[in-house]
Amino acid sequence: MSVATLAEPLIIVVRDLVTGFGPVIIHENLDLDIRRGEVVALVGGSGSGKTTLLRAIIMLLRPLAGSIKLFGQEIVGISDAAAFRLRRRFGMLFQQGALFSSLSVRENVGVPLREHTRLPARQIAEIADLKIALAGLPADAGDKLPRELSGGMLKRAALARALALDPALLFLDEPTAGLDPVSAGAFDDLVVQLKESLGLTVVMVTHDLDTLWQATDRVAFLGEKRVIAFEPMRALTRFEHPLIQAYFAGPRGRAAENRGAE
Repeated sequence: MSVATLAEPLIIVVRDLVTGFGPVIIHENLDLDIRRGEVVALVGGSGSGKTTLLRAIIMLLRPLAGSIKLFGQEIVGISDAAAFRLRRRFGMLFQQGALFSSLSVRENVGVPLREHTRLPARQIAEIADLKIALAGLPADAGDKLPRELSGGMLKRAALARALALDPALLFLDEPTAGLDPVSAGAFDDLVVQLKESLGLTVVMVTHDLDTLWQATDRVAFLGEKRVIAFEPMRALTRFEHPLIQAYFAGPRGRAAENRGAE
């Protein structure tokens, strides 16, 4: 990470986090700091709690204990009204896109604007078209229904909706899952471009090793109910921990590292 990034303020601060379902504890005393302008990935083996952590940060899951701060504001125990206001400051791309099947792409992108603003319909449509273009979709995509889009276009449409309110913080859940290598690579490039042009902070859950090498500044490896290591990829893959070595040391991990070095 660059010195400039180290000087940036913390956007997400997680301290002593405990999450679980019934008697099963997923995280215990987990700490995590994410700075403004970073692209950060959450990775780990099955059951390590990547999506659970993401859901806790975006206020879809209430932790059992601990603290989570977004933009300096505590969200554990936050009121519904305060949570509604805070959600205007971040966007979320769900794994399957979660677009409304009966709405056009333009109407889907306009949903957050209709929910959080009092802008007239014409202005909402104009902003939606700008976000559709920003996500790299052709102009005629706005009139299409989700079922008329390819997998890559669906991801971009969902990204356009996540960007509707000009968020400072963007969350992505498996953004390249189900995409062919070319479409996945193009999406990775788009994420980096948006980070650089808009100053976004991006937090993603991904299993895509190419994405980890191509698009991230740091990667948080989850295991043993905590963050075992939080490093840039080159340092993380050399971290002496059996879970991390098992995750990255196989043929696929070595191939992705070689592509990342190209």
